[in-house]
Amino acid sequence: MVEFSLSNPWIIGIISNSSLLAFALISPKKLLTLWGYIHAWILGVIVWGTLGWKGYTIVMFYFLVGSAVTRIGMAQKEAAGIAEKRSGMRGPENVWGSALIATICAVATLFVESPWPSLLIIGYVASFSTKLSDTTASEVGKAYGKRTFLITTLKPVSPGTEGAISLEGTLAGMMASGVIAGLGWGLGLINFMGVIWCIIAAFIATNLESVIGATLQEKWQWMTNEIVNIINTLIGAVFGILMAWLWSFYL
Repeated sequence: MVEFSLSNPWIIGIISNSSLLAFALISPKKLLTLWGYIHAWILGVIVWGTLGWKGYTIVMFYFLVGSAVTRIGMAQKEAAGIAEKRSGMRGPENVWGSALIATICAVATLFVESPWPSLLIIGYVASFSTKLSDTTASEVGKAYGKRTFLITTLKPVSPGTEGAISLEGTLAGMMASGVIAGLGWGLGLINFMGVIWCIIAAFIATNLESVIGATLQEKWQWMTNEIVNIINTLIGAVFGILMAWLWSFYL
């Protein structure tokens, strides 16, 4: 039974997320659909209850920056037919496609012993580093990529093609992953080497996601963008955890 106390992180999570939800619903500018906001509330409560305000800051940073990045060159992308649906507004499928793996990492910290909590937090930050890298690389590439190539063949393709990469998008994605990993370091969630692991993990996962998009996504109808996002963030989290574990093991 959850003790009702203002020092209880779950109670704080409910109060703070309810306040933000109320503000978001009356705000004229919507970043999520109604059900998107409800699912984001659930996500926010879980993250605050497990990792406190520091973990919550990471997910909020991703949400705000990711939403802003999605709107880069929106008019141009809508004209080309390669913009995100609903003009960038996110629904429940987007919430969990981006944050399911991070949420699992956060909840799992409650049930494991050292050194796993710190490794799972690396996975948590790495998954959001990966998703922000992927979002930024994709949106910047669509809007500003001068030349885009299919990752499997390196043949020129149109911006927005599944599996397409660009130099501009790749560099922007790496910068984005470094920013969110650096935030995790600044908050004390991970150490400096954790930042390195998150950036490397995000780079690997983002490029593997492009390979999946180029080879499997159009062949398998069930492999939606949301499923690919879950796979993408899972790869990022696993690589982040694995590199951190190997580093500590051989140190």
